[in-house]
Amino acid sequence: MAGSETFGVESGFEERVLEWMNSDAKKRKLKFEARSYGYSISTENFGTFEMLSWIGDVKVARSLITKASKRFKVRVIEGGYRTKEKVLKRKKTDYAMVRKGDRVIGHLEFSSSLFGDTKWKLETEERK
Repeated sequence: MAGSETFGVESGFEERVLEWMNSDAKKRKLKFEARSYGYSISTENFGTFEMLSWIGDVKVARSLITKASKRFKVRVIEGGYRTKEKVLKRKKTDYAMVRKGDRVIGHLEFSSSLFGDTKWKLETEERK
């Protein structure tokens, strides 16, 4: 998982959601493509999520992941949020919202090593 690609779909639904997201983007002629790469994150409060890798605009990705959550009635992780602080740290951090439809049901904090190509790890989670 590189950069801010902390998007995910509830386990068991990733194939249908990915297929729908890619076909909807193609139908609406949006520059977006999503793939599953076999990495899952387990949360204490929200269950297990299959993480996604995507190419395209972040606004389109957020819109599609929210629509997919409503359409399939599944929980999704909408990531890519960062703080505005400019603090030097040993780790990269990324924040995400857990959604079910339009509702935000929780928040997650991910971290990864600053150097190298390591996967994101879940640091904290909170219910809303």
